[in-house]
Amino acid sequence: MDLILWRHAEAHEAEPGEDDLQRALTPRGRKQAERMAAWLDIQLPQGTRLLSSPAIRAEQTVRALNRKYKVRDALSPGASVEDVLDTSGWPEARYPVLLVGHQPALGGLVAKLLGMPEPACAIRKGAVWWLRHRIREAQAQTVLLAVTCPDRL
Repeated sequence: MDLILWRHAEAHEAEPGEDDLQRALTPRGRKQAERMAAWLDIQLPQGTRLLSSPAIRAEQTVRALNRKYKVRDALSPGASVEDVLDTSGWPEARYPVLLVGHQPALGGLVAKLLGMPEPACAIRKGAVWWLRHRIREAQAQTVLLAVTCPDRL
């Protein structure tokens, strides 16, 4: 199974009293999402399932791909690593899954799957981490296939 984690692009800071879910991307964030979407559009395998946090900034990020996606509350800001892992279907899903979400849950998931020490791995805004689950010589392995961010494309 391939699991692609995409942290939402740069968003405006919350104004006092503003609902965190309503924060939108900045102009720079929109450009980050477009650059990463262009790369992903070429790389994503056929049949990849796209799942997004309900936060406006996450949905704006995934919309840059111009593909169908589903919103999952379990990917909301403040989600636990277990919520995100359960939503992904890791490692049993028979299709690739792309999750658009938030720190620290995405970084915590990377740390867990790669056996990194806590706390969560830092994932830059707009960046993609691509992981694969495989079985080699009767051993389950997690392989890091790619890490990239919009500034490197």
